[in-house]
Amino acid sequence: MKVIKSVLKWSILVVVLLVGLMYVFKVEYLFTAVRTIYFNGYKTAFLDDYKYFPTRRIPNDDANIQLWPIAKDYNKVPATAKLEQTHKDLQTIAYLIIKNDSLWHESYFEGYDKDSYTNSFSMAKSIVSAAFGKALQLEQIKDEYAKVVDFIPELKGRYKDELTVADLSKMSSGLKWDEAYYSPFSIMTEVYFVSDLRKVMRGIDVVDQPGKEFIYKSGDTEMLTMVLEKATGENLSDYVSKHFWKPMGAESSAIWQLDHKNTGIEKSFCCFTSNARDFARFGKLYKDYGRWNGKQILDSVFVSKSIQSQYDNGPEYGYGWWLVNYRDQDFFYMRGHLGQFVIVSPKDDLIIVRLGHLKGVQTDEDPHSNDLYVYIDEAYNMLGKRDE
Repeated sequence: MKVIKSVLKWSILVVVLLVGLMYVFKVEYLFTAVRTIYFNGYKTAFLDDYKYFPTRRIPNDDANIQLWPIAKDYNKVPATAKLEQTHKDLQTIAYLIIKNDSLWHESYFEGYDKDSYTNSFSMAKSIVSAAFGKALQLEQIKDEYAKVVDFIPELKGRYKDELTVADLSKMSSGLKWDEAYYSPFSIMTEVYFVSDLRKVMRGIDVVDQPGKEFIYKSGDTEMLTMVLEKATGENLSDYVSKHFWKPMGAESSAIWQLDHKNTGIEKSFCCFTSNARDFARFGKLYKDYGRWNGKQILDSVFVSKSIQSQYDNGPEYGYGWWLVNYRDQDFFYMRGHLGQFVIVSPKDDLIIVRLGHLKGVQTDEDPHSNDLYVYIDEAYNMLGKRDE
């Protein structure tokens, strides 16, 4: 009995010491990480983790729901063997092909369906960039080269006075940042789990000269959201609902994860949560250069700039959108952690959506993971069989 009591006493002391050290070294956010991610059997954020965080609703307009038209040969052509194997290997939960603005192919797996909510991860960055474009269009931000310090006066760092709002959208901020998803001590992990995201972002220095080169940093998008809050006087969810989600006729309301309840800020570098059909609407909006049902809801010049390379060192990125030249044409796409994609071919009036648990291999030589090419190639192979 004495041994048991001694072990219990020392175990409690160790736990208390560990907890104390976490607060001393300001990593108490790891409590949330353990509770939401690791206790659920994951090593990183996962598709359904929205259930474990505060969220804000992004209402649709029930009187303006616009269903995707169904193509006459909808789901008549089966997935190719290669595509089926990729779905199995990478645990796809949704794969859609929308051709000429009609739903041509639709597959769901693992019990997910057309109404299932999943985390978009960094596909949300494209949505935040669209909100930036809207704020420019409405002159809530005077121009894209407005200084960030005018909206966030607490901004720190040697180059804080040089940082522009455009630098945040095109990933050239110069922020001190560590984009490490699997390290428990990186700033990336901290901002995913911390309960005061605004405070953390105000403490990040601008250490390199902005506007010089593309370096992907999720902090750029979060800081852009803070600018948008100040410029528009609205939270990001309400702004996106009013200017995009409702006008585009989304089938369902969406939700966005927050750092804390009620007055929290959106974790806008990720965590816009919706379904495959509604994610695809942003692909259509940009494919059509900001027009929706004949109305220009986003400036066409801004859209055009968004899907063009901005830096020589980063030809794969525009304003919140990834770019790839493949099959003798230019595709642009939304991309999220674990292989979330909305892929757009303006040339062929084609939108491909893939959602799932794992992404393919990505090397230092290619900024695009190899499964991206599979989703494109096999969609074209399937479409090519329509007339056989």
